[in-house]
Amino acid sequence: MFEKLKSGLKGLVNKVTTTELKSENLRPILSEFKISLAENDVALPVAERICDEMEKRLDGVQVKRLEDRKGIVEKNLREVLLEIMLTNNRIDLLKAVEEKRKKSEPFVIAFVGINGTGKTTTVAKVARFLNKKGFSVVLGCSDTYRAGSIEQLEEHSKRLGIRMVKHKYGADPAAVAYDTIEHAKAHAINVVLIDTAGRMQTNQNLMNELAKVKRVVNPDLTILTVDSLTGNDAVMQAEEFHKSVGVDATILTKVDADIKGGSALSVTYVTKKPILFIGVGQRYDDLEEFVPEKFVQMILR
Repeated sequence: MFEKLKSGLKGLVNKVTTTELKSENLRPILSEFKISLAENDVALPVAERICDEMEKRLDGVQVKRLEDRKGIVEKNLREVLLEIMLTNNRIDLLKAVEEKRKKSEPFVIAFVGINGTGKTTTVAKVARFLNKKGFSVVLGCSDTYRAGSIEQLEEHSKRLGIRMVKHKYGADPAAVAYDTIEHAKAHAINVVLIDTAGRMQTNQNLMNELAKVKRVVNPDLTILTVDSLTGNDAVMQAEEFHKSVGVDATILTKVDADIKGGSALSVTYVTKKPILFIGVGQRYDDLEEFVPEKFVQMILR
């Protein structure tokens, strides 16, 4: 995972380590590094921020004769990357669900994103994760347009042994979501997971309809699923969905196949919302909680 990003970071550390730490010496190295970041799916504003911060932090730093010069560069790079990754609102999903359970209310999560990001599979994976933590779950199929969408979610619900609420194709997605929540209340189910229709972020009518679903159900969390392999397009999707619908968190899918890794840095920076999970395979258990500190540690190895 993220081999190219790791390689670019290592290259920067090695070059800066052998250079006198002055702006005029750092700038050409950082300029080259910025191109390397962009090639690894790091959005340009993020790449610029990383390079500007590194120049600011290292310019004029005096390294004593026995000090670990490489360690100083790595420490600063780690801090800059963490600043990019950390958001003001960290979400403790299990704690939030537990708080609603204590009030005998279902915790409602709406999943949004474009077709092909692995959204429906991600809904199933999150259902599995919550089930294993002892919470009861019901799925709602608010994707009433795409051929096969109802059957796809139904198949997941059967395999997982979880109830699913559906209407016919062409039904009002908001009505399906509403009925799913009512079902959860009537049967004391802890969590409602709403799968919405995948839509291009550029289609304003569909985005407006998604906003309507959100108004009707007023979810506790709106999660955007983003395919990490789509690179800079992932950043544009995150930006547009956040602007049109408002997202609280992101799940990055197909991370196991991503050799670049820039999407993880960029999506957080653009939305200022945390990444909750990353998808690392096809099985229901292939979902990992995302920890920014662990991510930064891994790419700096």
